[in-house]
Amino acid sequence: QPQLVESGGGLVQPGGSLRLSCAASRSLDAYQIGWFRQVPGKEREGIACRSSGGRTDSVEGRFTISVDGAKNTAYLDINTLKPEDTAVYYCAVVQTSWASCSRNHLAYYAWGQGTQVTVSS
Repeated sequence: QPQLVESGGGLVQPGGSLRLSCAASRSLDAYQIGWFRQVPGKEREGIACRSSGGRTDSVEGRFTISVDGAKNTAYLDINTLKPEDTAVYYCAVVQTSWASCSRNHLAYYAWGQGTQVTVSS
């Protein structure tokens, strides 16, 4: 499975925007990609996903997942950040040709190490 490295987290003011990156060690063409977040004491939450065929889904419109195939990199754009978006964000992949994607973390088997996003004034 590919190795995944997230980046782009940091401290952001409420209302701001952020782009998280997920760099993979190989092509993501055959993989379903998911973005998740987790805060201590809570279950990992699925934020957005993209099937290998390009179909996407997100928990709300503030989150947009995309892929740059030439760079083997997936992105999560977050707009209108809120303090409750504070969490460690992870990307994950699973090799599948499912037509639609899943935001259930149990569907994924390869994970990055996470990047911290803190939304605070």
